[in-house]
Amino acid sequence: MKKIILSLLLITSCVFAKAQETASKEETEVAAVVEKLRAAMISGNKADLESVTSADLTYGHSGGKIQNKATFVDDITSKRSDFKTIELTKQSITVQNNVAIVRHVLIADTNDGGKPAHISLGIVLVLKKEKKDWKIIARRAFHVD
Repeated sequence: MKKIILSLLLITSCVFAKAQETASKEETEVAAVVEKLRAAMISGNKADLESVTSADLTYGHSGGKIQNKATFVDDITSKRSDFKTIELTKQSITVQNNVAIVRHVLIADTNDGGKPAHISLGIVLVLKKEKKDWKIIARRAFHVD
């Protein structure tokens, strides 16, 4: 009986360890997409912006403006939305099946329209696994205290 109980405990711990490993791998993949987005928003690299965003992207700004993928990418690549620096803090990632939710605080220096500004925003990103790649399908920014 003791052997059966020990065997069940061993199997259970192996299953939990494998589940943690999978979650960690997915969280790492999602974090890499977020980092690629951050860098592309500074550089204005169109290919990188397009590679991390879904064709169905809905991109919400803190002022209420909503953009689709084309208008978001155009604003960044044309430098109408000009990020000089972006720092992400307090990031958390939750993965459930093929959907991930990322929360963080975005602290940035911008120069939109030649007007320097320093911003601090709360951000929620929703990513969906499309085939083997994570793609951002939604983003919402909001003012933080």
